[in-house]
Amino acid sequence: MATILYVLLAIVLLGVLITVHEYGHFIAARLTGIAVKEYSVGLGPKLFQWKSKKYETLFTLRPIPMGGYCMFYGDETDQQNADDPRAFDKAKVWKRMLTVFSGPLMNMVLAFVVAVGLMAGYGITIAQPFVAEVEATMPAAQAGVQPGDVLTAVNGTPIAVGDASALTQAISGLAEGESVTLTVTRAGEPVTLSVTPAWDAASQSRRIGVTVSAYGPLPSGQILPAAWNGCVYASTAILDSLGKLFTTGQGINDAAGPVGVVQMVAEQTQKGGLEIFLNLAVLISINLGLVNLLPIPGLDGSRLVFMLIEVIRRKPVNRKIESTVHLVGYALLLGLMLFFTFKDVGRIITG
Repeated sequence: MATILYVLLAIVLLGVLITVHEYGHFIAARLTGIAVKEYSVGLGPKLFQWKSKKYETLFTLRPIPMGGYCMFYGDETDQQNADDPRAFDKAKVWKRMLTVFSGPLMNMVLAFVVAVGLMAGYGITIAQPFVAEVEATMPAAQAGVQPGDVLTAVNGTPIAVGDASALTQAISGLAEGESVTLTVTRAGEPVTLSVTPAWDAASQSRRIGVTVSAYGPLPSGQILPAAWNGCVYASTAILDSLGKLFTTGQGINDAAGPVGVVQMVAEQTQKGGLEIFLNLAVLISINLGLVNLLPIPGLDGSRLVFMLIEVIRRKPVNRKIESTVHLVGYALLLGLMLFFTFKDVGRIITG
């Protein structure tokens, strides 16, 4: 049951990130006076709908929480209204560029907001993970583990800087009745403790009853700069990975589709809790924004390229040509998504 809940949480996360992306398009269109035909939260058949009398926008709620969309008059999915005076391509080019760019921008804004919450709530990674809490009736307390103990090794293996999950991973690999040996630093002195995990019915796992943290508090004046620096670092790392993927193919075996992302988020959240979930939300939101800015047909980046050509030529590219390019891009992206979905499923089946 717990695993299913984490999978559902991961699915909802993807849905929220995509819906926020589409909201960026929506709010920019509303501010610039571009008509929006429909704004949907979720995918699939309509569960609920409401139409704005002032703007004539249809708002819909759909049951599949894997995304949403913002439909404009005359776009690739609404060709019957291509000649409507409200059609998207009839708006001034700067308004269209701002509307298209605001989707990825909203993902960046969301990532920064979540990063601020992370820094305010958990602080930043410190040198070594430490024991933040010890449950009184659990094996760790009985073995002498104390709050504030700094973890330096598990079963003789040194713990890497900031690795708060090493202990959990070591415990998950134990057979029933086996003990885990902890090396901690207490008052500047090394202490070795042996703890035998107990079965916890609530989590359906073996636990020793400690909360391990690798974070330290930040002064209030450093929260915003730390969040900004974290987002910049993540963006740089993602761009570097994308560059290697497209130039040398490095990382292609690690690439994943929606199924793989959901599995990864569910597994990591189950191990690391809320802070890992929020960290992943930041990374995935930034990744979604940056990938959408790539000049690949069907993505926002491709639309911006066509609009930039329009600015340079002072006249738009032929509507049929642009629509065809985007539709072909949609087909290719759908095929790519299906490919990675089958790959993800195969990876899960083979373990």
